[in-house]
Amino acid sequence: MELLSTNVCFDGEHRRYRHTSATLQCAMEFAVFLPPAVLGTNGKPVPVLYWLSGLTCTDQNFMQKAGAQKLAARLGLAIVCPDTSPRGLNLPGEDDSYDFGSGAGFYVNATEQPWAPHYRMYDYVVKELPQLVESELPLSGERAVSGHSMGGHGALICALKNPGFYKSVSAFAPIANPMACPWGQKAFTGYLGSDQGRWEEWDATRLIPGAEERLPLLIDQGTADEFLEQQLNPEALADACEKHQHHINLRMHRGYDHSYFFIASFIDDHLNHHARALGLVA
Repeated sequence: MELLSTNVCFDGEHRRYRHTSATLQCAMEFAVFLPPAVLGTNGKPVPVLYWLSGLTCTDQNFMQKAGAQKLAARLGLAIVCPDTSPRGLNLPGEDDSYDFGSGAGFYVNATEQPWAPHYRMYDYVVKELPQLVESELPLSGERAVSGHSMGGHGALICALKNPGFYKSVSAFAPIANPMACPWGQKAFTGYLGSDQGRWEEWDATRLIPGAEERLPLLIDQGTADEFLEQQLNPEALADACEKHQHHINLRMHRGYDHSYFFIASFIDDHLNHHARALGLVA
C-alpha cells in the first residue's frame, strides 16, 4: 500500500492508496476514511463500510460528494472505497463506452477474453481488498457493504453470495435485476458470454430465492431517477423478496434523481443502518 495523499477530515483522516493487485493484474487506487477513534496512541480498531460506486466513478466520487465523513467520524466507522474497474490495460474496447470496460467492472468475475485475466472485481472487493486493508489498517474485521447504481448491484450480490461476511447491506438506486436491463445485458454478455444461465449468479433478484442468509435490505430510490424505468427495476427485487420472505425496506423518494445530491440527502440513514448492525449504536 503506497500512500498517495491524506487529508484531515472531522478529526479523522481521508487517505488515498495505490497497490499492485494480484487479482486484477494491474495497479489499483482506493480511498479510506479512518475515524478519529482509530488515531492516536489510544486508538482501537473499528468496523468498516465498503462502498461500491457506480458507472464512470472512481474512489473519489463518494468521498468528495456523499458527505458521509461527519457521521462516520462520530460513529467510529471506517469507510473503504475501491475503484470501479481496472484501469489503463489497453484492452481492445475498454474505453469505447461509459457502460462497459473502464469504470464499468460490474463487480463480476469475467470469463470471456480479453476481460477474464483482469476484470475480476468481485474477487477484488470481496477477497483481495479486505484482506489487504484489514491487515494493514486498524480495522476490526466487522464489515458492512453499500453502493450506488452499478455499485448497489455489487453490494447486493456481495452480501447475498457471502453469508456471514458482512453484518449489513444497503444500496442507493441499485441495478437490481441486471439480467433484465440494457446495462446489465451488455455487461454480462461482454464479461460472461451469451449463456444467460451463467448470469443468474450475478443478479440480486435471481439470488434472493436461494439466499442462505437474509440480511435486511435497505434500498433508497428516487422517483425522478432518469434510469429508474429502463435500468434499475427495484420492483423486481421487492417482488422476489416478498415471495421468499426476505426483509426489504424499499423507500421511494419523490422528486429525487440518480445523482450524489440524492445520496447525500439520505447517507446518514444508511450509516445508522450499518452502525446498528455493527453494534456501534443501540
